[in-house]
Amino acid sequence: MMTVALILPIAACVFSLGIGLWVFCRHLATEDIPADIDCPLKLRILSCVFQLLMTWGMIFEKLGLCGRTEFVSFVHDLKPLKKYPGVVVTDLRFGTIPVKLYRPETPSSSPRTGIVFYHGGGTVLGSLKTHHSLCALLCKKTDSVIVAIKYRKSPKYKFPAMSRDCLGATVHFLKSLDAYGVDPARVILCGDSVGGGMAAFLCQIFVNRPDLPKIRAQILLYAALQFLDFQSPSFQQNKNIPLLTWNLAFYCWCCHLNINTSWKSKIEKGAYLPAEVWEKYRKWLGPENIPERFKKRGYQSRPREPLNEDAYLETRIATDWTFSPLITEDDIVSQVPKACIVSCEYDLICDHSLLYKKRLEDLGVPVTWHHIENGFHGVLTHVEEGFFHFPCSLKILDIVVNFIKEL
Repeated sequence: MMTVALILPIAACVFSLGIGLWVFCRHLATEDIPADIDCPLKLRILSCVFQLLMTWGMIFEKLGLCGRTEFVSFVHDLKPLKKYPGVVVTDLRFGTIPVKLYRPETPSSSPRTGIVFYHGGGTVLGSLKTHHSLCALLCKKTDSVIVAIKYRKSPKYKFPAMSRDCLGATVHFLKSLDAYGVDPARVILCGDSVGGGMAAFLCQIFVNRPDLPKIRAQILLYAALQFLDFQSPSFQQNKNIPLLTWNLAFYCWCCHLNINTSWKSKIEKGAYLPAEVWEKYRKWLGPENIPERFKKRGYQSRPREPLNEDAYLETRIATDWTFSPLITEDDIVSQVPKACIVSCEYDLICDHSLLYKKRLEDLGVPVTWHHIENGFHGVLTHVEEGFFHFPCSLKILDIVVNFIKEL
């Protein structure tokens, strides 16, 4: 028995070391870290930690213990929340939907700006805890009331669960602004990644809701705005850059829409949608809408493969505009509020921001745009995160704060 008791811990340690070594080698072989990205060595370490968590999550998923992203989210949320002097944080429920309310501690003689925040994470990761520092800092620096929404995530909950939760919680907040000391004329919708896409979608929805206060502005931080074209310049240039690789993005896409991952090749090559669909949306998604300077790191126009009918039948839900706000019709998009759009150079979905910026400007919607030359997807989540803090996250935070103050 003593021998077994010694062997098992040793075997577990050897196995764990083997997993770590395998993750590191795979990272070196499959992921790119450009030299001029913000803190490349730090990003390499962060990526290895993330991939290690995903790998252990995959092992636990194979053993039937928990889902891979559930494990990663569990570990992410173990870290205690940092306290920010002057900010009062309260956990509430809007109906059945959990939210975090951030309010300045100092009373105000007049109603404050209200911000509804939707966190990113590809619909499978991210939480109110991962974005706590960002929301608290926004509250503190802008003297605003912030509501962060905890929506149901994939793969347990499929599309449109996230949309319904965010819509329901936002409507609840908009109908009770007086209770939170918020000025109805100064409500902003804000989000990062898929949360940015949600902010854009809800701004479009509220165009036809005269019963609710009019949204003052939208803040879209490296937002996910379309899920049809996976061959745009930024997809080709940044598909292997952490923290959003093409493999992870595709996994998130399949989890959210309940699509089998076996269609990956057909989807990537555009064989899952009919030619008439591509033609319909080309005016908004075509690479000619992206400035040439964003193609200089390498872009090749590639013909799409002929339609695969089976792939189309399974994935046609992707053409739903509520999932891809970039393809909403002009009569809706032309009425959305002014936007602050932040894009990052080393981001798989950088083109989403560029394309939506052009659409808004073409339709006369005021846009403030900032491009972070050394930024990457998800960087803002790590603001004030100790060793894993990246300087460009503060730059983005300052951009957002200044935009809010100038409204």
